[in-house]
Amino acid sequence: MSVTTTEPLLSSEGHLVGNIPVRNIWLLFLFASNLAQFQGQFASDVEESPDFPSLIARLLCYAVDRRLRHNLSRGYQQREADLTRVRGRIDVLRTFTEELLGKGMIACRFEEFTFDTPRNRLVRAALDALSSRLGDAVLRHDCVRLAGDLGRQGVGGLKPSRAELSADRIGRHDADDLLMVTLARLVFDLVLPTEDAGGYAMTRVEKDAVLVRRLFEKAIGNFYKAELAHSGWSVQQGKPLYWQIEFLTSRAEDLFPSMVSDIILENEELGRRVVIDTKFTSVYGRSQHKEAVLKSGYIYQLYTYLRSQEQAGDPLSFSASGMFLHPVLDGDLDETVRIQGHEIRFATVDLVGSTSSIITRLKSLVPRA
Repeated sequence: MSVTTTEPLLSSEGHLVGNIPVRNIWLLFLFASNLAQFQGQFASDVEESPDFPSLIARLLCYAVDRRLRHNLSRGYQQREADLTRVRGRIDVLRTFTEELLGKGMIACRFEEFTFDTPRNRLVRAALDALSSRLGDAVLRHDCVRLAGDLGRQGVGGLKPSRAELSADRIGRHDADDLLMVTLARLVFDLVLPTEDAGGYAMTRVEKDAVLVRRLFEKAIGNFYKAELAHSGWSVQQGKPLYWQIEFLTSRAEDLFPSMVSDIILENEELGRRVVIDTKFTSVYGRSQHKEAVLKSGYIYQLYTYLRSQEQAGDPLSFSASGMFLHPVLDGDLDETVRIQGHEIRFATVDLVGSTSSIITRLKSLVPRA
């Protein structure tokens, strides 16, 4: 489900992104990136960092320095070269067409063990990008120093393509690279969001809003996936929902909107299905006669998602419930309505509270019966 925001949600101050402590932004990041195993680590770094980009830079420097001390991971790179002895496979066609034998050379194709892998190039590019954006001179120097150390190991400075990164999978034996590479990805995906498409320069507040909104969306789904893995619940994220269309004209097929759920929780034993839609906005809107009302557009949206999925072959579709999950912006809220057999719940989670209270709150929102 698309997430939009019109309210000025965030401002940046020391140790806060808006009113949200950096430690809780870090918590969202860990769940959003499937790095929950690092929860509780780096506590002093988290508390000392004035903002989230500084925290990411500090932890990335730590992870890179650790990898350099314990042998940077290497990989194989395809190469072609004219050599005086055979290495790998002989390129027969080029050897003869270029008359290399007369020069005492052979055209060869071979794999070379190298530090210049896509993941290491991504890390160096992230350090280079951060070094020009940080206000902390010491941290900026560390980024430049470590990028130089990678360069001296033969790691190129050009950011790898998505195709190169997808082919460079992190396996079980590369677990030490997981935090380093995930932090480097975050630099480009969240900390330094691109401004090319928008046609205008984003302010710091706008960038922070984008960062936290994206983390919030993904963190909630991944939290429930980890938390409910062995409790009889299945968790689906980004599942397409289909209209039960009986007829449509050719042009309507191109124009008709698609539906994609944020999160669907399902427990067949309990007979429960919950469609969760995360919104990083205020839960309230205004009407002509009331200062604060639940936003009607959201109600229409989730009501449509629930009713459009009802079908005879799917018993849970007739009792499925929906929930909007917002951060606390205008006061805590937990209210439910039932409309034609479907419960719709409006709930908030306080991102300003302690990390333990956030986790407790998210657990409490899962139906127990």
